[in-house]
Amino acid sequence: MSSALEYDETVECEAQKGPEREDLGSDDAPAANDSFKRTGRLTLYVRRFMRRKSAVVGLVMLVVLIFFAIFGSKLSKWSYDEPDFTALGSGPTADHWFGTTVGGSDLYAMVVRGLGRSLSIGLLSSIGTTVIAAIVGTAVAYFGGWFEKVGMWVLDMLLVVPSFLLIALIVSSATGGSDWLWLVFGLTAFGWIGYARTLRTLTLSLREREYVHAAKYMGVSSFHIIVRHLVPNLGSVLIINTVLGVIGAVNSETALSFLGLGIKAPDTSLGTLLNAGQTVVMTSPWILLFPSIVLIVLTFSVQLIGDGLRDAIDPYSRSAGKAE
Repeated sequence: MSSALEYDETVECEAQKGPEREDLGSDDAPAANDSFKRTGRLTLYVRRFMRRKSAVVGLVMLVVLIFFAIFGSKLSKWSYDEPDFTALGSGPTADHWFGTTVGGSDLYAMVVRGLGRSLSIGLLSSIGTTVIAAIVGTAVAYFGGWFEKVGMWVLDMLLVVPSFLLIALIVSSATGGSDWLWLVFGLTAFGWIGYARTLRTLTLSLREREYVHAAKYMGVSSFHIIVRHLVPNLGSVLIINTVLGVIGAVNSETALSFLGLGIKAPDTSLGTLLNAGQTVVMTSPWILLFPSIVLIVLTFSVQLIGDGLRDAIDPYSRSAGKAE
């Protein structure tokens, strides 16, 4: 991957130089080298990402959803926990843009609140899962020997744990509006296991690199080698899986809340709204329709961004084009 990146960087630099370089004689070589500009990796990643139109569309959609979750409540006079008893189960109107629930709650305000809550759970859980999986997975591969055998045995044992039921038990016992924090804790505590196995496999080749051996001979601590040398070299994989992990966390939260095992009233999430909407889908379809649309747009946008990041970071991908 590094050689391919260097090639793209060279091509990028040649393009920036233009045809003027051909007119330079041998005496002007030092001056040409002084003005030689090197394009950084981050710049290349951004350019490759922006070349993929679907990824840009996904990014725009996600930004719109984030602004909707943050500032959407300021556009309506109703709060998610403020029912309107004069409009029980009414359809979309000028006063209630998305209609109301059977209890009179403004569905627009509840969707804004639910989207923000689902996004918070997805982002925090995905970041926490990535951090734990990166440290554990690289440590298991780095130390090797009996430590690796014990570590893999522990990971295999944790994979058979019924995590869905345990998370439901953890969240169901939460009180005082802290259920979403316990849900983040549960999703993070059980979501890193399979990911750590994958990172362990990728680290097996990294631990034999020259810079790792050089750091060992220089007396660098194992923890510093893992955090400073191994984890950053898995950065592309970590970034992609962190973004895609948001989808998994949001879907898990939605499934738990849909079954009544996640977020509880008076708080709300997209899963809670879907649970409420499926019981009255024949009489009040808008209660199910609008949260479903928001959830589909959210997952679709994150998926497009993940595909774009994968093609931008992968130097052998042809879908993002060549540096020009």
